[in-house]
Amino acid sequence: MEYRTLGESDLSVSVITFGAWAAGGWMWGGTERQGAIDAIKASYDLGVTSIDTAPVYGQGTSEEIVGEAIKGIPRDKVQILTKYGMRWDLAKGDFGFKSQDNSGNPIDVYKYSGKESIIKECEDSLKRLGTDYIDLYQMHWPDVTTPIEESMEAVLRLIEQGKVRQAGVSNYNVDQMKQAEKVLKLASNQVPFSMINRGIENELVPYCIENKKAILAYSPMERGLLTGKIKPGHTFAEGDHRAGYRFFKEENIEHTDEFLQKIKPLADSKGASLSQLVIRWTIERPGITVALVGARNAEQAVQNAKAIDISLSAEDIDFINQQLEELELV
Repeated sequence: MEYRTLGESDLSVSVITFGAWAAGGWMWGGTERQGAIDAIKASYDLGVTSIDTAPVYGQGTSEEIVGEAIKGIPRDKVQILTKYGMRWDLAKGDFGFKSQDNSGNPIDVYKYSGKESIIKECEDSLKRLGTDYIDLYQMHWPDVTTPIEESMEAVLRLIEQGKVRQAGVSNYNVDQMKQAEKVLKLASNQVPFSMINRGIENELVPYCIENKKAILAYSPMERGLLTGKIKPGHTFAEGDHRAGYRFFKEENIEHTDEFLQKIKPLADSKGASLSQLVIRWTIERPGITVALVGARNAEQAVQNAKAIDISLSAEDIDFINQQLEELELV
């Protein structure tokens, strides 16, 4: 495995980080708890020491699974990345969206990051995770109802108390990052990035490179689309959010599949799967520090971790980029 330091912090993480959104089941058509635990353990055995989760993933389920999976591992050998600022149990702040929990009960999700809420969320996360500190604590989504400075002051207190090591944000733009930095030093920003979703390269990536901020790329597999396993006509399970997600429009599935078939011979020549080629390409992109990759079982987790074994030459990367330029999505 390879490891990189987040920005100018003292926190080193595995470049392939376990993304535990799907492990929580919520919005992914349910979860198989033991499978998720096995996936995290299998990842760790191959050097994936960093795990990214959030309270809202399964309304506590994902954090509980992570806590169970890391039991018995020396705490300083694993990095826990979690978040705050999305409440399903409190109608306060900026209304996000209507959803349902893993039992099918309706819930309303709010973006709220008031000071007292963050303190409570941190305590709840520590309990679910079975630990006394969080390595990277990230604002999940911007909350327009709370001044950014107030939220960051709460995190600063948590750092002073030893409950949080480093502060990060997620889904922030450049101006929001600058505002947050008036209060504390950010280690990172976690944002969506994939071969077919590269909007952050315009402003955010140059800013983060110049200011030594790490970028944690989430959904690098574009929620499974770039694995090559989702073909035109695919049917999603009930409760799977991808059915209404723009990249899964039939036409986009077709065009993406055509692109993947063009780069498949390159993957084959390296004895790699398409997924492994995509992961390796992602962590080679300028400014991208880490790729967050999820897995539902140990086998998937092992395949993801082994992407680190692939070597891409400048010519390989140029070839992939050339095929991407010809890809048109609606």
